Amino acid sequence: MTSRDTYHHGDLRRAVLAAALDVIRTEGPAALSLRDLARRAGVSHAAPAHHFRDRTGLLTAIATEGHDLLTAALSDAADLRDAGVRYVRFALAHPAHFQVMFRPDLLRADDPELQAAKARSYERLRAEVAGLTRDRAADPEVTGTAAWSVAHGFATLLLTHNLDRSLGGRAPEDAFRAVADAVFGDGGGE
Repeated sequence: MTSRDTYHHGDLRRAVLAAALDVIRTEGPAALSLRDLARRAGVSHAAPAHHFRDRTGLLTAIATEGHDLLTAALSDAADLRDAGVRYVRFALAHPAHFQVMFRPDLLRADDPELQAAKARSYERLRAEVAGLTRDRAADPEVTGTAAWSVAHGFATLLLTHNLDRSLGGRAPEDAFRAVADAVFGDGGGE
């Protein structure tokens, strides 16, 4: 860690990221302001710009971190259904990251760290799809899009409280398994 990383603060970069995640979780990404985050961290209004350049840079750093967290969450998935469950758990555990990760309008798309993190999470998901389609005539790209759509849609509906009634007291993971079975039959598992 350089002196720039700790200038006037124990870890300004991490403190700004944490404050930004709190704002996104409670108010959404539109409410994010570097000036407000600097005030929360107790540093000059220009200090966050040393780490993130601008609001887009900060959101890109959050998305990059989110993709790395997602890759880790998916790393030991037993099969495609389990990967879906882990995707839903990730969204519940990291709702602010989840809100930002898939919003290209908020991000610096050409950022090399973001591109690499996205590639890692995509490859992790693709590996699970390959396991499902290996013994079938299914197109892996179509199956992958369908699986991602189901998990992402379920997680989004869950986070926006649109599934509260239909869960009927079931744990989100159990409800997702039922949805995956309805969509893919018994093929989501090995």
